[in-house]
Amino acid sequence: MWVPSVVAMTSSAVITPFLTGLAACFGLIAAIGAQNAWVLRQGARREHLGMVIGICAASDAALIFAGTGAVRTVGALAPWVLEALRWGGVVYLLGFAANSMRSALRPGALEQGAVRAASSVALTTLALTWLNPHVYLDTLLMLGTVTNSFGAARWVAATGAITASALWFTALGLGARALSGPLSRPATWRVIDGAVGLVMAGVAAGLALGT
Repeated sequence: MWVPSVVAMTSSAVITPFLTGLAACFGLIAAIGAQNAWVLRQGARREHLGMVIGICAASDAALIFAGTGAVRTVGALAPWVLEALRWGGVVYLLGFAANSMRSALRPGALEQGAVRAASSVALTTLALTWLNPHVYLDTLLMLGTVTNSFGAARWVAATGAITASALWFTALGLGARALSGPLSRPATWRVIDGAVGLVMAGVAAGLALGT
């Protein structure tokens, strides 16, 4: 009789933290911000999508593991580290917003810039990920706190959060790729680039105001 009880306890000790990490991560990243807008854009353009998804998921995994392993240290450094990241992110996002709006207004921009070098796309993806203060708040501090609440099972919770991140970016990119046909018209992309520019500017304003 004790064997089923032990198995049930073990399953609960694994499933509960895994699902909690999964749900917490989905709740934090399932909002259209700078990084998600970029994944959507690259998916619809079918441009180096696998690399973009891989960079976003791998970056999240590294940050989640770091937060799980050293959340107290990061929390102690957070006041000045996050302030520096906040203003660096504001500058970068405003520049990105300006470029997006310029692409939306310039005739023929889609045809001339239809294919970007893999290195350029990779650098943009890394910048939108690592220069975004919200990423550090979400992964290092918030998710780090959630995963550490499970004590010895914190790495199980971290695995759940990493799984959620990988699933999210894959679904977002492939979903946009499936709609790449109707999204291929220049007029449509002018609207999308304009919307992305507004999103970037809005995120930058939020960061500058501390919201």
